[in-house]
Amino acid sequence: MVTRVAAAAPWRIWVVWAVGVAAYIVSVTNRTSLSAVGVDAAERFQADASTLSMFAVIQLAVYGLMQIPVGLLLDRYGARPIITIGMLLMAAGQLVMAFAPNVGIAIFARMLLGAGDAAIFPSVLRVVATWFPDQRSPFIVQMTGIVGQLGQLLALLPMAALLHATSWSVAFGSLAGLGVLFAVLTFGVIRNRPPGRDADIAVNTETGAIRVVTSAADLREGFRESWGHPATRLAFWSHFTTPFAGTAFVMLWGFPFLTSGEGLSPATASLIISVFVVFGMIVGPVIGLLSSRHPMRRSRLLVLPIVGIQALVWIAVIVWPGQTPLWLLFGLALALATGGPASMIAFDHARTFNPSHRLSTANGIVNGGGFIAALIAIFLIGLAMDLQGAGTPEDYSLEAFKIAFLTQLPLWGLGALMIVIERRRTRVHLGIEEPRRRRGPRPDPDAGLGS
Repeated sequence: MVTRVAAAAPWRIWVVWAVGVAAYIVSVTNRTSLSAVGVDAAERFQADASTLSMFAVIQLAVYGLMQIPVGLLLDRYGARPIITIGMLLMAAGQLVMAFAPNVGIAIFARMLLGAGDAAIFPSVLRVVATWFPDQRSPFIVQMTGIVGQLGQLLALLPMAALLHATSWSVAFGSLAGLGVLFAVLTFGVIRNRPPGRDADIAVNTETGAIRVVTSAADLREGFRESWGHPATRLAFWSHFTTPFAGTAFVMLWGFPFLTSGEGLSPATASLIISVFVVFGMIVGPVIGLLSSRHPMRRSRLLVLPIVGIQALVWIAVIVWPGQTPLWLLFGLALALATGGPASMIAFDHARTFNPSHRLSTANGIVNGGGFIAALIAIFLIGLAMDLQGAGTPEDYSLEAFKIAFLTQLPLWGLGALMIVIERRRTRVHLGIEEPRRRRGPRPDPDAGLGS
């Protein structure tokens, strides 16, 4: 049985969380390190729009593909070794990027970065799940996502300023050194479980049965059981649909669109993206509070309206004749900023309906959704730019960017449809709604009357 000899001191819980969140900030900085230097990357590697997209697409593809393996490893080995390995992989990726002589090596560097990045956020979620009581987890998860976005600010002006003041190798080499530092820090501070707990407890969310997880066989069924629950699929599609537009904008295409397309100065473009980050941090607690107060109406009250707002504002920017006014561009930043906090709702679904021994597997499935959508969006935008003959920074145009950003609309449509479908299936599974009865063949009114 599980023994609990002592509860962790509050200061220790917060120190463990703070180190985990700091590692997540570094992870986000590494993830978005090309956001403000995308044009520099295009010039350094002589890359067209599709090739530039591939840096982010392959990075996100590796991130998405690693989510389920990372989840299984977390359920098996805990957060401490996985987050440490992730930091080392990111450091290796940035070191390779610092000295990459060509596109092929640079893409390999982003693959290493994506693999390391994939381990960080799920590991921090694991820390939250094991160190904090259940009633506080939704708020702490929301705060983790909010504070972590500070990494996007570090990837904007500071990264660009360092690169332009020194060199490409110094800038990315510095990120590599930061990764090594945090690998040591996370290994030294983070622990898999609080003092006194020597095993994971699995609670069946439907029967209430409690057991201790002791074998790897418990983990091998994790994916099938997690995906089999409609709430996990609802969470996947919620995470697929809400953050991808903001990720594509901040991670790669927003800065070139604002500077080369809209003709803004780099300082003004950075201000718009900074507003995106700061507003996301402000609106996050509000969305978290509404989510906790209306747990059975999250999709209809929050997720779907936020998706609709993002799509409508983007359409307004796209159809605006000529250059978009600043007020509308700031409005776009505000609309896109709601996607990240809204995506955190998906992890509440995963936590609520999955027992602890497969929680990280479920989180991996959910987390992969947003990044699969983001990589598709980034690739389609780059492909659309190339097909219009606007594949290099010299050929970028406002009209080409606006047409390219239309490729996001099918992703919103698909995601919204699947949210509606899986929401109903979840409510039927929980007994909140009755399943629809299939219509059988209509009875023949003349049956049995003879001829």
